[in-house]
Amino acid sequence: MGKLQSKFRKRSQLYRASQRGAADNSTDSQVLQYELAHQGSINTVTNLSPDLCVSGGSDQAVVVYDWKQGRMCQSFQGHTREVTKVQCYAGSTWIFSASRDKSVLMWDLDQGDEPIQEFCGHELVVNGLAVSPEGRKLCSGSRDNWMCLWDIESGQCEQRLNISRNLVTHVCWVPGSSSLVQSSEDKTIRVWDSRSWQVTNTFPAKQYIQTHCDVCPNGNYLVSSSNGFGGQGCEATLWDLRQPGCKVVEYRGHIQTTACCVFLPTGPSGISRVATSSHDGSLKIWDQNTAACMGTLTLDGAGPLVSLAPSDPSSLLCASFNTGIHFIQVDEVSGQGSGPGGSALDIKVVARF
Repeated sequence: MGKLQSKFRKRSQLYRASQRGAADNSTDSQVLQYELAHQGSINTVTNLSPDLCVSGGSDQAVVVYDWKQGRMCQSFQGHTREVTKVQCYAGSTWIFSASRDKSVLMWDLDQGDEPIQEFCGHELVVNGLAVSPEGRKLCSGSRDNWMCLWDIESGQCEQRLNISRNLVTHVCWVPGSSSLVQSSEDKTIRVWDSRSWQVTNTFPAKQYIQTHCDVCPNGNYLVSSSNGFGGQGCEATLWDLRQPGCKVVEYRGHIQTTACCVFLPTGPSGISRVATSSHDGSLKIWDQNTAACMGTLTLDGAGPLVSLAPSDPSSLLCASFNTGIHFIQVDEVSGQGSGPGGSALDIKVVARF
């Protein structure tokens, strides 16, 4: 990894972030162009392992890609409409994909190119997928207002609940817990108990549709992102899950819909960070606690940036509508910037695929 990153540092100068978060409009084109993962727009990307990512998009394919070597490992074909969400179970070769064809398919990288399980029952596009910490249950959420809990081995739906206007946009499991969190087009965040399959908390409604949510590794905090336009809405919000409905800070700076928000692994400085990506074509990294923007990366011509997948403190994958998946390197620059300890970030694109 060290030799590879050293090579990338020498060859990658495109899209650097300024120390105070303003976009650098560099036009240097020294970015590695790998084999394309998809034909068309990409809706979702996640990590399968430290070397492999999984993505889905408008070409209906579920692709496993070695982003360190720049090669496609597998392209699963099974959906009949575009893929909206992919999810993996940590430490395994299991892959789950949701689609506008209303289905969820399960794949195993070690068991050929056909789906090994199918979960059918939704009436509209499935946007949310989450695997339980022990790997036995799968949650799916849809624009049909249904939240469903499935037994992975049998493919049977064990629990389901319909809540009026709950058009699900994303679902994530709270690490080491029986709780799930989901975002919705009705502008709310809901916390579910997977044992009773009931909503235990509903956070105060935001002004705009909630597009995405993520939970930090220790399960204490949740971040959600908002739809919006012209700088209205467009923010991400940090919530304290130990005090349901308690808003901690807001991350403001995008001028169009904030499509994705994720917690990042902690780097050498020890600062907790959050990353957001937007339809305005920019990615921002924030100090989790102070909401200070530590760096901004603008990808000209990439279109909406809709999905993020961090793999380690210095590596981040970003899916776009127009220019594929971007492998982004994030380096801390000590002695610069206005954050704690003078930390700032140098953010650049290393490769596209």
